[in-house]
Amino acid sequence: MIGNTLRWELNAFTGFIERQKNLYRRYWAWEAVWLLYNLVSVLSIGYLASGLSTLGLESGQTNLQQAQLYLLVGALLWTYFFEIAFAITWERWEGTIEYTFMAPIRRITHLLGMCAASLIYGIARAALIGLALVFLFKLDLSHANYWAALAIFAAATLPLLGLGIFTSILPLLSPEKGEQMAFAVQGVLLLISGVYYPITVLPGPLHLAGILSPLTYTLDGVRQSLLHGLSLTGALPDVAILLVMGVILVPASVWCFGRAEVRAKRLGLLKRSG
Repeated sequence: MIGNTLRWELNAFTGFIERQKNLYRRYWAWEAVWLLYNLVSVLSIGYLASGLSTLGLESGQTNLQQAQLYLLVGALLWTYFFEIAFAITWERWEGTIEYTFMAPIRRITHLLGMCAASLIYGIARAALIGLALVFLFKLDLSHANYWAALAIFAAATLPLLGLGIFTSILPLLSPEKGEQMAFAVQGVLLLISGVYYPITVLPGPLHLAGILSPLTYTLDGVRQSLLHGLSLTGALPDVAILLVMGVILVPASVWCFGRAEVRAKRLGLLKRSG
């Protein structure tokens, strides 16, 4: 009986990945536009760092390259973070979310299936942009420790899932205003998580909020690994913090999504007009 249940949930899990893949294929032209937008955004940050020397704000080629790589890492990872939240928005626009909620599957299976597809797609897109950056900016990654960066990135997957599910509650409750509020959440995390600067420059309350953000530890750990060759042992504190945050955020986000689903059904918020 348990085996049949697990097989059913696993089939549903892979089904949600397949469905999300088909959505990407259906809207491939728009995805190409979005990829171009992300590439242009990251390139703008990279050329901003390149222009620091002309303003006399950076002394020495080594410092300039480090500043450039520091900003590029933040910009690149930022393009990947919130793919999950927009998956729910797609369901609202496609008009399939009501059918999904009526399907005889666990909500965590639904959410993890969509999250897995979004994460895989986000990683692939970030990898394409990363290759373009290495080619265009001739980045020096000779001191990088890729294993440490990969370990931190893998550990960050859990808390990022939690944040993505939390954010997806907003478009669940309203397809129009909710999506706008998802961008507002992005803006707050962009401010406090040190995407383009260390959080030490922030005033006290914002600095404290940055310490509580899992994105802070992800960005800091990946930067240390790529810029300064942080060892795998040295990365363990960041990995441990991210895993603890993930263990807290994922169950909490699934529970909150369930409460939001109940509210949306009770108030009739699932219709397309929001």
